[in-house]
Amino acid sequence: MAKPTYGFNINIRFISDCARAALNHLKSGIAFPDLAPAEARHLAAFWPEHDLRPASEAGLWAVPADRAVPCPPRGTGLLRYATGLLPSPRFAGRGRAVALLPVEGAAACLLATPLAAPPELAPEAAARAAAAAALMAEARIGGAAGLPDPGAAALRLPPRAALLVLDPCRPERAAAARADLAQAQARSQGRGGGRPLILARDPAAPPGARPVLAPPAGAHWLDRPLAPWTLLDLAEDLYGADAGMALLAAIAGVAVAGYRLAPLPRLAALIAATRCADPFLSRPWRFEQALAQLAEWRARQEENRRVAVCLGMAFWKRRRIAALFAHASGGPGFAATPAGALRRAKRQGGAVAAWAAAIPPGFREACAAQGVALLAVEDGFVRSRGLGARFLPGAAYAVDARGIYYDPARPSQLEVLLAEADFPPALLARAAALRRAIVARGVTKYNLGGATPAIAAPPGRQRLLVPGQVEGDASVRLGGGPIQGNLALLRAVRAAHPEAFLIYKPHPDLEAGFRRGRLEAGELAALADQVVTGAPLAALFPQIDALHTLTSLSGFEALLRGLPVTTWGQPFYAGWGLTEDRNPPPRRGRPLSLDALVAGALILFPRQVDPVTELPCPPETVLERLDDPGAWTLSPWTLHRGLEGRIRAALARIGRLR
Repeated sequence: MAKPTYGFNINIRFISDCARAALNHLKSGIAFPDLAPAEARHLAAFWPEHDLRPASEAGLWAVPADRAVPCPPRGTGLLRYATGLLPSPRFAGRGRAVALLPVEGAAACLLATPLAAPPELAPEAAARAAAAAALMAEARIGGAAGLPDPGAAALRLPPRAALLVLDPCRPERAAAARADLAQAQARSQGRGGGRPLILARDPAAPPGARPVLAPPAGAHWLDRPLAPWTLLDLAEDLYGADAGMALLAAIAGVAVAGYRLAPLPRLAALIAATRCADPFLSRPWRFEQALAQLAEWRARQEENRRVAVCLGMAFWKRRRIAALFAHASGGPGFAATPAGALRRAKRQGGAVAAWAAAIPPGFREACAAQGVALLAVEDGFVRSRGLGARFLPGAAYAVDARGIYYDPARPSQLEVLLAEADFPPALLARAAALRRAIVARGVTKYNLGGATPAIAAPPGRQRLLVPGQVEGDASVRLGGGPIQGNLALLRAVRAAHPEAFLIYKPHPDLEAGFRRGRLEAGELAALADQVVTGAPLAALFPQIDALHTLTSLSGFEALLRGLPVTTWGQPFYAGWGLTEDRNPPPRRGRPLSLDALVAGALILFPRQVDPVTELPCPPETVLERLDDPGAWTLSPWTLHRGLEGRIRAALARIGRLR
């Protein structure tokens, strides 16, 4: 039996030399003909050694491998590229490449070289390939992206027991596919036989294409597209694999047409040939960063497929919420009533995602009785550059299958994570870097502008900041305990610290006129030494000694800056040994470092949507976007909210003057 030919087996130095030789003679400019400017700017990040130029001025034209070859001007080089083994999944039609493989020059050699003895790898290259292989297998990434990945158990088929034949669903490859099937049948029946035969659509087959193989008697046919890793879960031996699927099989320990392939030399060659870039900020990345992002996207696809319908989402949030729960097949719809949401979720076998404050009494119990999962959705902790009350969609969200972070009556998903999760050194280092970036940039939840106020405290008096909250807000109502308002909180802090200099800052929604609950001037004067309005919260932190709060997120933001925080309610960040708690929350008690709290609350728990690409993104991307005012635009249909707020604020001031 002849050995099959599979690529990814070439000297790494030859790849680099070949690539340099192909490009050194070209002018520095690169162009991406017929692509939109934003897409061209992103793709240019994969070739940072070239400046992005108009097609008429570039010395190199880069064209996707699956498109017709244009005719470049004389003296202009042509570079063809593909996503190769690491395509990005789509989210309701949106996507950005993170890895590209040039398919001419070096990559052509990479894909066409017959299988031979694996070359010797340098220790560094071998270690890098081994780490990449482990991540790809653990995160189940590589090959066609965005397909359902239920695993062997969900298909009720035995794992790693079958001879699996891939149907290419392409008529031009029918003869080769029939030969692969015949070879698998012969092995199934020979030397004891008894091994099951499974036919499946090749994950790379064109969507909707008809099969070209007829399943023989006794064979099992998987008639729906499935992710490569589910198919590899089933296979002892794989037939009909292309070079990419063969490499995934080698990583998974699955034989290919009877042969065990060595994965590391082939993967090392792939790493050397692949170019990677940040899909959000369009700058070069390392191969490992691309793998990590693909792993995150793969996890988000699986999570989002669970959601059948959304409930209680205001009209101005719906586009961002649709992006939050998007996946390769689209995304959930929006129901007008709780009963309609429950019926739809039951029919589709999925979950209801409901805005936490809009969940009606008894709905959680109704979902449980029907066997429907309920996900509570709320704004995240680094939300946006502006107020939600101004109808500005956020970029970070809390999605909780247990409760919601501001209700201490029941364990929330965030609380369980903080109580049980491991925080390895690499994660803590990332959290520390994120915390330093937040402090350096002056980031808070809303990131509003304004002048820096001067705190007029006399020397020797302790300066205590008391941030106001929206009275009647669910966070106050559920987590405030016996203290249910700003005036009661000020009285409690004054009684506890009679000699301190108290600084009161009203909530931004109250200042903007969108919520009720302003305190009268006379009441404030009797308790607070200074009232600060129209100022960003971050500007106050360097001027205070400590912060006292009920449940405000400002307490968490003060912790990030190393300030002492006293909680009078039961916010999510209380009870972990980092705050002085006047009303300790139930359960909790596990001591956490500040960076462990940051890792849980800002990295592991929330979901972020990039406001520019509308793709799932890491929290670090949201920080970068806060520097871009153009990323935070209000809909013209909601501009009236600014005028409404000014009118309400003016009426409140008039009322206080009477």
